[in-house]
Amino acid sequence: MSSEIIKALSDLEEEKGIKKDYMLERIGQALTAAYKALYKRDAQSTADNVFVNIDPESGNISMYAVKQVVEEVLNPAAEMTVEQAQQYAPNPQLGDEVRVEVNMRDFGRIATQTAKQVIIQGIREAERGMIAEEFASKEHEIITAVVTRVDPRTGNAIIELGGRREKTEAVLTAQEQIRGEVINEGERIKVYVVEVRQGSRGPQIVLSRTHPGLVKRLFELEVPEIHDGTVVISHIAREAGSRTKLAVYSTDENVDPIGACVGPRGARVASIVEELRGEKIDIIKSSDDPVQFIAEALSPADVLLVQLLEDGKSCTVVVPDDQLSLAIGKEGQNARLAAKLTGYKIDIKPQSQAAETIEQAE
Repeated sequence: MSSEIIKALSDLEEEKGIKKDYMLERIGQALTAAYKALYKRDAQSTADNVFVNIDPESGNISMYAVKQVVEEVLNPAAEMTVEQAQQYAPNPQLGDEVRVEVNMRDFGRIATQTAKQVIIQGIREAERGMIAEEFASKEHEIITAVVTRVDPRTGNAIIELGGRREKTEAVLTAQEQIRGEVINEGERIKVYVVEVRQGSRGPQIVLSRTHPGLVKRLFELEVPEIHDGTVVISHIAREAGSRTKLAVYSTDENVDPIGACVGPRGARVASIVEELRGEKIDIIKSSDDPVQFIAEALSPADVLLVQLLEDGKSCTVVVPDDQLSLAIGKEGQNARLAAKLTGYKIDIKPQSQAAETIEQAE
């Protein structure tokens, strides 16, 4: 049986990646739990005095308990009389500690079941730990996953992520799906790993298709200049399913950052727009000058003037009268995204109502 245990643990390590040493430790814990279950009727039962040795090569298991010699036994799991101790030690005295070999054949059905549960729990915990470790390294990254089921009641999609060892399932909630997109069973989609949380039932992998990080990672995959660091995404603001504004700059003066992102005939950005179900993407040039940056952020509208206010967090922007609705955008979206992108509160005024502001600037 000992050699069979070692072989089984070796197979487990090869198939699931669960280390043999870890499982040997869990077997030791299981035998300790079984010993405790053997004395469960005793309210003072304890397993602190029990020791298990397992040879990792042969699988031979030895188990013993250290019991104190007492006049009257109140806790059979940890105490024994002088007469009982004489079977294990020569001339035992009150107060002595005697090492007693535990015969594991004495474990009853309940004790054995307890040991089995400890081992099964150990395997589950090891698997959960490996899943958490694997996907924690993928936080803030994109992975391609398969939709296995969509809950018609909640709209949540069950996603099969796959992994180094076996398939792992996670939930893409309806709130984290792009507005208006239809996800079908069997479809392969790209998801963004927001974080891996430790829960009572194991690791919870939080996925999203609405997170701005998804757009950023898609550009890194599609644009070689971003991947190698020649072009850098400095800021991003997104309203998933509708529009994203992306601010970029180049570390090489010979490389146009916007042109690199758009790609030949718009091929690169078109591929990303297709993945995002038609979401519009505005790519602008980043700037250390807040006036220039704010003007760029309101693209595609033309900006006549940007006046920063004293609080350092707000500004007034003047645009041509015929550009006002374009600058504000549908339901205020363009202005709202520009504010998110730049970090400034933006007050947009038409040229006809901002003569005084222009005069002060001049």
